[in-house]
Amino acid sequence: AILFAAETAGVSKIFKAGGIQAIAAMAYGTESVPKVYKIFGPGNQYVTAAKQLVSLKEVAIDMPAGPSEVEVIADESANPAFIAADFLSQAEHGMDSQAMLVTASESIVEPVMQAIRDRLPRKEITEKSLSHSRLIVLKDKQEVIDFTNLYAPEHLIIQTTDYADIAGQVENAGSVFMGPYTPESAGDYASGTNHTLPTNGYAKAYSGVNLDSFIKKITFQEITADGIRLLGGTIRTMAANEQLDAHKNAVTIRLNTL
Repeated sequence: AILFAAETAGVSKIFKAGGIQAIAAMAYGTESVPKVYKIFGPGNQYVTAAKQLVSLKEVAIDMPAGPSEVEVIADESANPAFIAADFLSQAEHGMDSQAMLVTASESIVEPVMQAIRDRLPRKEITEKSLSHSRLIVLKDKQEVIDFTNLYAPEHLIIQTTDYADIAGQVENAGSVFMGPYTPESAGDYASGTNHTLPTNGYAKAYSGVNLDSFIKKITFQEITADGIRLLGGTIRTMAANEQLDAHKNAVTIRLNTL
């Protein structure tokens, strides 16, 4: 399926490789794998560390996208089975995945816990990832919102009656899934958003991968004689303030010819 999609999309080079060795191959180049300009895509904690390491000198990267995480905001109107399903779909990614339920409605906690116990798939991996997952009860909606913006989750699912209002107050998150019928897996596969997202709090500074991530921008400028007359004084003043006399002179010498 992946090969067919790649061919349809016009991909001309495909390499079956993974882990930190794939990062090394793309960053430095090998006899068979060409060196690239930018590396995209998530991975485990080792892949993320490798991407950050090679980005210091060799290549650009999209962002630190490491072990996967999801936060669910819910109230008493939420379906506990939906929340459990979202918890477990995240937990099955790997042993270092994290799922969080954050709520101001304590009554929903026990039904969610029971629903999780009833549905454990891939038990060995899921139980380990759930061991550092959390169900957190806070005082009120504002505390929930403040916690969320501090945690800056990779995936944020909001299953409350006022999910649109809460979503409007989200400042830090990789991708937000609104309402009871928007599971995180939709973002992975079909709803149109990219699922390579910042984790470990990096959503405070980074966006998820999007079309802009694949675009390199170059700026161009041309100044006419009238333009340099108009801008010259500003440029000279700014340059003088930074004690960069050669910068100032590059404008002065042009103005003196006009």
